[in-house]
Amino acid sequence: MYEKLPNLVIGFHGCTKKTHEKVLTLHEELKASANSYDWLGNGIYFWENKLVRAQEWAKKRYGSEAAVIGATIDLGYCLNLTDSASEQELKNGYKMLKMLCELTGAELPVNRKSNKTKDVLLRDLDCAVIQQIQFGQENLDKSYEEINHNSPKYDSVRGVFTEGTPPYPGSAFYSKTHIQICVCNPNCIKGYFEPRNAMKNYRLP
Repeated sequence: MYEKLPNLVIGFHGCTKKTHEKVLTLHEELKASANSYDWLGNGIYFWENKLVRAQEWAKKRYGSEAAVIGATIDLGYCLNLTDSASEQELKNGYKMLKMLCELTGAELPVNRKSNKTKDVLLRDLDCAVIQQIQFGQENLDKSYEEINHNSPKYDSVRGVFTEGTPPYPGSAFYSKTHIQICVCNPNCIKGYFEPRNAMKNYRLP
């Protein structure tokens, strides 16, 4: 009943300069990610209110060709993983996925840690569970391109992720904790913009 989040949020998408130009100058659309290890299922990813993190991610991945696009997003009917009410939805999705794998003899996906860090960066299991929730059992054996993208159960998925290292000994905080948004319904994106730097002579409201 309360999955519709009424507020608009600001998101930042790390990309290449070529994609930046296509979207902001030529008014093309961002392409959805379709990896089996996507953290929040398949869709268009944004860092919520985190321009610096988007810039860091893009630079690490694309080097001198890195760029960032800002977006105003209506989360719509959102699978909000920051809300404990999502727990049952996740349990049901996992249960159905596990049952289907047992029936078909397929191997249940697993999440994997990075070789360089302790962070879980390849989230095949989480992705499969969310895809199960979004599209149901009948679509699990289809590729991303084959699924009818007008039919996801949720317009967006939102989650908090704990990454990095503690800022001081004994801390329960971590340096790279952030919120990500996966837009599954492109109509949630109300507009794109070029992120700007703050004017130093003025305070930030």
